[in-house]
Amino acid sequence: MLDNGAPPHPAPGPERGRPALGARLMWRKPVDALIAESGHGQGGSLRRSLGMWQLTMISIGATLGTGIFVVLGEAVPKAGPAVTLSFVLAGLTALFSALSYAELAGTIPVAGSSYSYAYATMGELVAWICGWCLILEYGVSVAAVAVGWGQYLNELLDGTVGVTIPGALSSPPGDGGVFNFPALLLVLLAMTFLLGGARESARVNTVMVTVKIAALLLFCAVALQGVEAGNYTPFMPLGVAGVSAAAGSLFFSYIGFDAASTAGEEARNPRRDLPRAIMFSLFVVTVLYVLVAAVAVGARPWRDFADSEAALAGVLRDVTGSHVWAVLLAAGAVVAIASVVLTVLYGQTRILFAMSRDGLMPRIFSKIHPRTGAPRANTVIVSLFCGVLAAAVPLGQLADATSIGTLFAFALVNVSVVVLRRTRPQMRRGFRVPLSPVVPAVGFGLCLYLMAGLAEITWVVFGIWLTAGLMVYFGYGARRPRPATAQPPPAEK
Repeated sequence: MLDNGAPPHPAPGPERGRPALGARLMWRKPVDALIAESGHGQGGSLRRSLGMWQLTMISIGATLGTGIFVVLGEAVPKAGPAVTLSFVLAGLTALFSALSYAELAGTIPVAGSSYSYAYATMGELVAWICGWCLILEYGVSVAAVAVGWGQYLNELLDGTVGVTIPGALSSPPGDGGVFNFPALLLVLLAMTFLLGGARESARVNTVMVTVKIAALLLFCAVALQGVEAGNYTPFMPLGVAGVSAAAGSLFFSYIGFDAASTAGEEARNPRRDLPRAIMFSLFVVTVLYVLVAAVAVGARPWRDFADSEAALAGVLRDVTGSHVWAVLLAAGAVVAIASVVLTVLYGQTRILFAMSRDGLMPRIFSKIHPRTGAPRANTVIVSLFCGVLAAAVPLGQLADATSIGTLFAFALVNVSVVVLRRTRPQMRRGFRVPLSPVVPAVGFGLCLYLMAGLAEITWVVFGIWLTAGLMVYFGYGARRPRPATAQPPPAEK
């Protein structure tokens, strides 16, 4: 039975009246209500078709890509050879948050990820802010990832057929181009797969993840031949500040490990499989990142990484003197980045699905297609938005803006774990964060630390984004009637 006596399947359900604004901002959605309405949307239900292997591949697919293939070229000039420490610092920050994600995903296995966790623990306003940051994390990162795809596509085309897409059509304004056509094309291709349903998309993603792991291992094997000890000295030319600044940007590389949590309503055994998928995927990704970064900076002087978006392909070309290996890596990168776009776009649509079901977004985002069991209209709208954004905005600005939105959302997840432990201590949990509340507190602090190291312009963009989000909430979301499952605190006993 639900905490407030709501029926087993409350969505869309009866709606409440309009209480005072202050009470509405503090509404919390009971955990039991979140679980009871799992999978239900407008006109249909999501299908439970994903096992642990597919969930793990979703997280790896969403994480392993542009961060190492593209953003590495922007991070090395900030930290020098110590970029390996930057990866470790960013990975450590991700680990503390991943532990919190694992507990909440195994406790509240729903599509909304940290948005839903915040709604259950801290109230509607905080949940909205978290969801708005997730839109920045997922939606904007799709665009950021797609921007880098064109660079490796040109490497591949140049090495195979001897032609490239003109810069005016392969780079966004501000990066020497007019319109990034490859980025738009990639997002539209990902949209096509997602429209077929979660299971079909997961199969395609598994093949892509296998290819990109093989490509990175191939890079390490070949580039290791060119490693020189002198390239590691001085190891930290820009000091600790450089390591921190690079880590803040490289946290973008870890965005996506939480993607499995957005599949909570399509997993066959979410309480068991979601925590395992999140932790295992983060381990695999971190090991690969540190290994590839260490080999890359050993094989090429760190100053030569400046303004290099296809950095790994350039390293192989320098080491071997041949274009063959660079072409093979470029082919792997084309597949790798496509996998990131596919899985992150999937996560974005599921978060909007949950927000729409709660009445905070238009109902069209929670409408389910009866044949595929996928939110088709949601997928098309999000894909078109991300595709246009990718075609018109430079990568660097997108990556940093995505990082700060993600760090803010992760900080709230760490708080949510502590709150839920206090309000529902006896609730069944598929995984428990060790040494709570110390570990969540450390995760919260690390998120704030990396946020503090980001550039001033990134904070300005983030402030504008939050202001726009609050305007949308008070202009639309706060005015909408709530399902009967929403209630003012204290809700949980």
